Amino acid sequence: MMPRALIAEDEPLLLADLRDELQRLWPQLQVVAAVGDGESALRDALQQRPAVCFLDIRMPGLSGLEVAQALAEEWPAGVPFALLVFITAYDQYAVQAFDAQAVDYLVKPLQSDRLAACVQRLRARLAERAPVDALPQALEQLRALLAAHGAAPLERLEVIQAGVGHTVHLVPVDDVVYFEAADKYVRVITAEREHLIRTSLRELLPRLDPQRFWQVHRGIVVRARSIASAQRHESGKVTLTLRERPERLTASRLYSHLFKGL
Repeated sequence: MMPRALIAEDEPLLLADLRDELQRLWPQLQVVAAVGDGESALRDALQQRPAVCFLDIRMPGLSGLEVAQALAEEWPAGVPFALLVFITAYDQYAVQAFDAQAVDYLVKPLQSDRLAACVQRLRARLAERAPVDALPQALEQLRALLAAHGAAPLERLEVIQAGVGHTVHLVPVDDVVYFEAADKYVRVITAEREHLIRTSLRELLPRLDPQRFWQVHRGIVVRARSIASAQRHESGKVTLTLRERPERLTASRLYSHLFKGL
């Protein structure tokens, strides 16, 4: 079968140039989607399941790394995972994080010889990889990249201020069982009730102590001491039982490494 690719790049001229160059360098490659934002990239990649995804690091909505994170969480089990190529405007020193993890990348403005080398590596990887996929290696790479490009820690948050009408509820962070992303809000769940705050999980994370609060999914952060048990599944996901709440949470494959018996 002809290999298929998705391109996600918010600069139309660069997207068109990349598409044309790929057609010249790799005529057998079929570009099944070319989009300019992260949400569209995620949707089309899950629908089309391409062999290769070219992801711009900075796009409207989800970033390239966030798209890759979501793909790792939602990619169907048993389907070969896409090879990821990140497009970045970062300088030489920032790119070292990508080099260290053996993730392929292209630096703007794109250079023909660099793209040709990338195409060679991709073709070789597709020819040699196992029948299922290289998802475990991709997960390790993504964990390291997300850590390297995460927001710098800020002053630790001790109290959550949740406004309802004219009332502001002061919720101690130690009372929170878990946080869950909800569109432009975050649900703050305690043992007794739920609050809604107008912020994003991305903005909240740098203010939480990572030793006390574990990210277990791109949209869920749970207090470690609130986790009573973790059940692993063949898909790689983990079901979490909580001490103070009846609902169960799902830890994605990207964060399943947090739950290993001693």
